Amino acid sequence: MDQENQQRIKDLAEEHGRENLLVILGGAEAEASGLACETVANGDPTFAGPLAGVQLGLACYHVMEPEIKKSIDEDVYEEQISMMEMVLDKEDIIAEVKKYREEYSDYDLMSVGG
Repeated sequence: MDQENQQRIKDLAEEHGRENLLVILGGAEAEASGLACETVANGDPTFAGPLAGVQLGLACYHVMEPEIKKSIDEDVYEEQISMMEMVLDKEDIIAEVKKYREEYSDYDLMSVGG
């Protein structure tokens, strides 16, 4: 995750509260998606960006996870995401994001916003 996006997330967490943010990833690779989830939950593991040493504990999901997919209009999902779902290693991506979410996130989909 680049430094600009790290700063945006940090600013949003300060402005709206960590408990009110849900990060939805759309990365095409498991490792990159897991790294992004780790960054917003436990801090930048490369210690290069604004989230270095900052543990926000944010809820983080991949757009292909069933919990997120069911909240998206079917036509929009079909048009924007379904092709990606067919060509990527969906299960590996979801497992990687879930691993970091379960280890580092203080919040989940049910607790965000209230």
